Amino acid sequence: MKHICIVGTGYVGLVTGACFADLGNDVVCVDIDEFKIDRLNHDVMPIFEPGLEEIVRQNRTMKRLSFTTSYAEGMKKAEFVFIAVDTPEGMQGEADLRHVRSAAEQIARTLTHDAIIVNKSTVPIGTGDLVASIMERHVHPGVKVSVVSNPEFLREGSAVYDCQHPDRIVLGSQDREAAEQVAQLYLSLRCPIMVTDLRTAEMIKYASNAFLATRLSFINEIATICDQMGADVKEVAEGMGYDKRIGHAFLNAGLGWGGSCFPKDVQALAYMASTHGTHPQLLRAVIDINRYQRQRVVHQLREWLGGLDERVVGFLGLSFKPNTDDMRSAPSIELAHLLYNEGAHVKAYDPAAIDNARRFLPEVELCTDPYLVAKDSDALVVVTEWNEFRHLDKVRLRMAMRQPYLIDGRNIYDAEEMAQAGFVYWGMGRGTSMGTEE
Repeated sequence: MKHICIVGTGYVGLVTGACFADLGNDVVCVDIDEFKIDRLNHDVMPIFEPGLEEIVRQNRTMKRLSFTTSYAEGMKKAEFVFIAVDTPEGMQGEADLRHVRSAAEQIARTLTHDAIIVNKSTVPIGTGDLVASIMERHVHPGVKVSVVSNPEFLREGSAVYDCQHPDRIVLGSQDREAAEQVAQLYLSLRCPIMVTDLRTAEMIKYASNAFLATRLSFINEIATICDQMGADVKEVAEGMGYDKRIGHAFLNAGLGWGGSCFPKDVQALAYMASTHGTHPQLLRAVIDINRYQRQRVVHQLREWLGGLDERVVGFLGLSFKPNTDDMRSAPSIELAHLLYNEGAHVKAYDPAAIDNARRFLPEVELCTDPYLVAKDSDALVVVTEWNEFRHLDKVRLRMAMRQPYLIDGRNIYDAEEMAQAGFVYWGMGRGTSMGTEE
């Protein structure tokens, strides 16, 4: 059993702490948000993440997992201190490191014994050196610390599974022995462990997310071409994916990527590149293509409805992906604002994100089920591919609407089935729209 402190109880910190505790370690999670810590101490999760509540409750009961606002309590026995705080996007697209700096300084001032500091947050290349310098300036005399970069690769909606079944563990440090000690924490997961230097480990995280975002933007650009040429992007992607050099992952055309990672990380990498004398043309194109997906939907609705002023548009889904309530950079936000600016009234339903949506979309009418969204709507847009939307009564949905238009922003429906239910249907990159207007 190792003694671990996790600083930060967001998606990464909370899931990481719970999973380390589940491996038999003693874990203390520290956060300065008193309300969040109080709720966690009563087994109330601050986020919607499948399996998380169960694993937190179980390990709290076993006395392996605890939550506190006190750095002193968190550092008391800690052999490893993980920094897992937020790094929000700054004014120019850069990663804002204020929380990382603050956490590093607090850790340094509080530690009274040797420990290994592990950067778990997604941070710009060179942050490991920054944290090391903060430690050197503020740590107590005689206390030895080493810094290791250990980027996370968790997907919201399957974060617990990803933490327990990682594709790989990446560790970077100038202190090989420290990196190998961190590696010991992960040995029971039986996955590849890569040990490299600090900056390379930090770049692996950014390069990975930028590449996945690039795949999505690529297939979305192909979808736009398919719409003009009469091809079906779903079958195009399937045919591409059988090539072992390409594969099927991240080739689902739709409204574009969002969430807490891809938008922020691609912007941050582009910012780092441009401020270090390079010209990140591809990264900028990836961002532009992604943004254009929302504009395509508005253009199609405008064309169908003869303008958007006083039209009612319903959203099926609000979160940036299914199985999460996360609204950060969700396509629904930009799409709703575009429609609102043209005079449309937007209604919406989401199985998990309604409460979060109130903060991001105060002008949107939030409904308690999909059929209320459809009632008297001129058009529906599938924004998030929640599984329950696949099994809706399509005829009932259509009969509740004022007009029959549906944009399948995630390509979850069969075009012929939707036409038979009475919809004028348009998928992303599925060729010409299907069905006929009543």
